[in-house]
Amino acid sequence: MPVSSLDPASTALVLVDLQRGVVSRDVGPHPADTVLENAVQLAEAFRAVSAPVVLVRVEAREGTAPPTDADVQRRAGGPALGEVVDELRPLGDVLVVKRGWDAFHETDLDAELRKRSVETVLLAGLATNMGIESTARSAYEHGYAVVVAEDATSSVDAVMHEFAVARVFPLIARVTTTVAAIAALG
Repeated sequence: MPVSSLDPASTALVLVDLQRGVVSRDVGPHPADTVLENAVQLAEAFRAVSAPVVLVRVEAREGTAPPTDADVQRRAGGPALGEVVDELRPLGDVLVVKRGWDAFHETDLDAELRKRSVETVLLAGLATNMGIESTARSAYEHGYAVVVAEDATSSVDAVMHEFAVARVFPLIARVTTTVAAIAALG
């Protein structure tokens, strides 16, 4: 179902795992820099209409690490996942720190959204079939209307991204583009 309207008074943008160590990965079908550009456009559009922007970052649990942590550290040559990228930090209203794939699990995301009377979440970030899909499923289970900006997400490979977009999201969300989402904020 296309997105024709997003009410800024009840819609939040939730940007997942757009951290230095994550955006340095090779992803597909959309390159990480395209995902980041689209996320910045969405965040600026949401800020322009006073709709909340939530930045979600992942941190390892004490004594554990997300499954891809060592690989990211090897490639990036620095902190495994790092902070939210500089381009997005000033655009965020809320920072949520998660310990796994789902931004709702053991975080205050639901409370922060409810405090702002949010009914719809627009998701973007990395990776489509990990953090985005897990968060979309949880948002749906929490009773939110879910929208995914397909061109502001990407995965470790294009097939995994395309499967989530074609097979999973239509069951729990509306799929749109960055341009259409911005237009829908009208």
